[in-house]
Amino acid sequence: MNRVPNPLIDDLAADLTPVKPMKLVHGIALVALAMAGTVVLVELIDGLWRGILSGRASAFFFIANGMLGLLGAASALAVIRMAGPRVGNSHDGARWSLAMFAILPAAALVMLGLQGNLSEVTQDPYGIECFLGGAFFSLLTFGALTVWLRRGAPVSPATAGTFTGIAAGALGSFAYGLACPIDTLAHLATWHALPVVAGALLGRVVVPPLVRW
Repeated sequence: MNRVPNPLIDDLAADLTPVKPMKLVHGIALVALAMAGTVVLVELIDGLWRGILSGRASAFFFIANGMLGLLGAASALAVIRMAGPRVGNSHDGARWSLAMFAILPAAALVMLGLQGNLSEVTQDPYGIECFLGGAFFSLLTFGALTVWLRRGAPVSPATAGTFTGIAAGALGSFAYGLACPIDTLAHLATWHALPVVAGALLGRVVVPPLVRW
C-alpha cells in the first residue's frame, strides 16, 4: 500500500528536535550537589557545631535533624520523578515522610501544653534566627529542583511545587541545624520545622507558573 503524504504531519515533524532524556541519577546528583554547596555555605557563614562530634548533642538533636533529612530526601526524590511522569510513578514515600515528620511538632506542642511550658516557644531568643537561617539555606536546593522541573513535564505543577518547597525547606533547615547548638525539643520541633511549612507555601505559589508546559 502506497503511503499518502500528509503535509500537516510533515509540517509538525519538521520542527521537532531530539531531546536528551532525563535520568533519575542526574536529578539526584543535582540535588546532592546543591546540598553539598549548602553545607559548605553553612560552614563558611555560621560554622558547623563541633558539639555534634564531641557527644554534646542531645537525642532530640539527632531525631529532629534526622527526620528533616529524611523528609527532604524523600520529597526531593518525589520532585525529581515528577519531572518525568510515567505510569506507576508513586510519591507515597514523600507523603509518609511528611506524615512522620508532622508527629514531631504535634508531640512537642502536646507535651509543652500539658506541662504549661508553651512559653518556651514564644520566648525563644534564637527562634526567628533559626527560622530565617533554615529558610535562607533552602534557596539553593529550591532553585536546583525548580530548574529540574523546568526541564521536564510535571503533570501536576501545584503538587510538584509544594513538594519542591517541602524538600528545600527540610534540607535547608537540616543544613542550618548542623550549626545550631540549641537542641531542646521546643526549639527544634517548632523553629526548625517552620521552614518546611514556609517552603511548601512558597513552592505552591512560585513554582507552577515556572514549570507549566
